[in-house]
Amino acid sequence: MTLTSWIRRITLVAASMAPFAVSAAPTEVNLYTTREPALVQPLLDAYTANTGIKVNTVFLKDGLAERVASEGARSPADVLMAVDFGNLTDLVDKGVTQSVKSKVLEAAVPAQLRDSDGNWFALSMRARTLYAAKDLKDLKNFTYEELADAKWKGKVCVRSGQHPYNTALIAHMIAKHGEAYTETWLRGVKANLARKAGGGDREVARDILGGLCDVGIANSYYVGLMRSGAGGADQKQWGDGIQVLLPTFKDGGTHVNVSGAAIAKHAPNRDNAVKLLEFLVSDEAQGIYAKANFEYPVKAGATVDPIIAALGTLTVDSVSVSEISKHRKAASLLVDKVGFDN
Repeated sequence: MTLTSWIRRITLVAASMAPFAVSAAPTEVNLYTTREPALVQPLLDAYTANTGIKVNTVFLKDGLAERVASEGARSPADVLMAVDFGNLTDLVDKGVTQSVKSKVLEAAVPAQLRDSDGNWFALSMRARTLYAAKDLKDLKNFTYEELADAKWKGKVCVRSGQHPYNTALIAHMIAKHGEAYTETWLRGVKANLARKAGGGDREVARDILGGLCDVGIANSYYVGLMRSGAGGADQKQWGDGIQVLLPTFKDGGTHVNVSGAAIAKHAPNRDNAVKLLEFLVSDEAQGIYAKANFEYPVKAGATVDPIIAALGTLTVDSVSVSEISKHRKAASLLVDKVGFDN
């Protein structure tokens, strides 16, 4: 055999071994996430206990899509986890995800809470609820549209319109009724504000209890954080001092936002990554989500924390979060156009 033939043979053998070299850590998976460590770690510990697969985690404050895009094909990321469906669709827009077909995921996650091409899946939900003074009556069938009713003039408290929680709700209103209706609605809500839009969701409860306003919009999981005492004695008083309801759209259900995850485009441990996502929609993991941060499980029938269950039956609106996400930019522009935060 000639020297040239030997070199060609060695090259072919090396090439055939390359795929095995890439998956050199079959019992590991690499997670990049913007979620808080205290919320995620119990889930990861349970996954490792169940599968023997170690999870190496990179916690990021922001810039998840940019980080993975900059790493390119050499990125070690397997799973990308984020809060807010806008951030999940940003991952797709930046081309850092890959499509996944999984009967487990498709059975557990409702169609309106996942990407239609399988690029990401919701793992937990939070509802945009109505906080209200305890002495108010007849709020059972309250709709988001009613926030613009003149009867609430000077009685509404809410955080910034540019906060992702509110731009998501406004985007949902556009998806339901169009931009012209939503602009009129947003001007009506602004006219009803008791104070300048700002602060956090829990401050809405504080200001209702303090008599500054009568109603406001805020997330469901803050109810759990306040009423459980996890946020301290003052917040427990705020949470116990208000009533909380699940509003709907006039012709639909309640607005929710999600936390979710995607498989990275160049995931070196793809099989383990899919296993992790499938574990996160299991009954065990969905129960941990509910307990750790008072979030709603996405899987039907999974355990809901008693504090959140007491709010009533959650009926998620049928418009897909992917469709709502298309209107985020228009929602942000409307907030500026009507001077909502001024």
